[in-house]
Amino acid sequence: MPPEPSPPPATGAWREGDPPGQRTFLSLGAFRTQSGFLFPDLRVAYQSWGPLHPDRSNALFVAHALTGDSHACGEAGPGHRHAGWWNGLIGPGRAVDTRQWHVVCANVLGGCQGTTGPATPAPDGRPWGSRFPVITVADMVEVERRLSDALGIGRWACMLGPSLGGMRVLEWLVANPDRLASGLVIGATAAVGADQIGSHEAQIAAIRADERFRGGDYYSAPAGEGPHRGLGVARRIAHLSYRSRRELEVRFGRNPQHPEDPYAWRGGQGGGRFAIASYLDHQADKLVRRFDANSYIALTQAMSLFDLGRGRGGFEQALGGIRQPLTVVGVDSDRLFPLEQQEQIARLAPGAGAVRVIRSLHGHDGFLVEADQLAAIVAEALGEGRAPCTKKPAA
Repeated sequence: MPPEPSPPPATGAWREGDPPGQRTFLSLGAFRTQSGFLFPDLRVAYQSWGPLHPDRSNALFVAHALTGDSHACGEAGPGHRHAGWWNGLIGPGRAVDTRQWHVVCANVLGGCQGTTGPATPAPDGRPWGSRFPVITVADMVEVERRLSDALGIGRWACMLGPSLGGMRVLEWLVANPDRLASGLVIGATAAVGADQIGSHEAQIAAIRADERFRGGDYYSAPAGEGPHRGLGVARRIAHLSYRSRRELEVRFGRNPQHPEDPYAWRGGQGGGRFAIASYLDHQADKLVRRFDANSYIALTQAMSLFDLGRGRGGFEQALGGIRQPLTVVGVDSDRLFPLEQQEQIARLAPGAGAVRVIRSLHGHDGFLVEADQLAAIVAEALGEGRAPCTKKPAA
């Protein structure tokens, strides 16, 4: 029999003293959020690939999704529990060709892989934990803008991102139109709706109901004593929206998890599991070992708060002001952010053409699974002359 897995740490966050991996850390100084909270010294963790032209004209920014991080490209190793989440898209000879493009991906504000977030030490040396403020997508974009300044990149040739990353692309296009030459949005919406907010609220409630959450201050708990049950339930709820109903029926149906039998009642107690339950258990266990419960809450709340048109006359007016070239991509089986929401963005943004559709059984996660389809769309978008790719790179 395989050995029992070790208990997960209280948090899967990157912590001070862990191997830095391929991250670069940069201090951006004091930062005040839209909610009025002041971070005395905000830090960003980012990674980059490919040579940067002397005139910085070939810089691309990749914005990760909810549980992603700066490790968009590369192998697993010290400091990185998993290989790059977009390895199929980024690299030499791939759609985002790092022989031509200088690619940057930064862990988002509120994340848990090196950028200031709930697990980061506050000035008193303790993690921010329950003291971490409400943040917004606009806060995240402002941090990314300041990172751009620090890197000396006045204008990104393109910014591309899925899901939460796509929301940030839209915010960039509206808030900083002179800093972004073009955008590529995948599986996102211009304003998160009630269905999505309701799912978010259920996930957040599951985490907070875990007695080991301790109000958000659980970082000193020993391995196995963190809010893993609550975070695991949240992941199960979310993952059902990441995959399509048809895929789950095809893959699992009513099958038992062999050799367990859901009908094998013993003394009035329940029997074994269905295969779908085992699959969701596996997804939950993977997440609790690499993510942080407070970060999950902070980033999920930020998604619920996202409305591109807030303070801008409505999202229709905000989208109507986007003049930069914009490629909008949707997955036909996405039930988290349905295709109609990408069609709406493409219809209202003057810089967008018709929505590009990924045909997939895999739902929202099609942006990760359907690498070949997405690569063709991305390569086409980046090949439309939006940035020079023929100059000699810097030595």
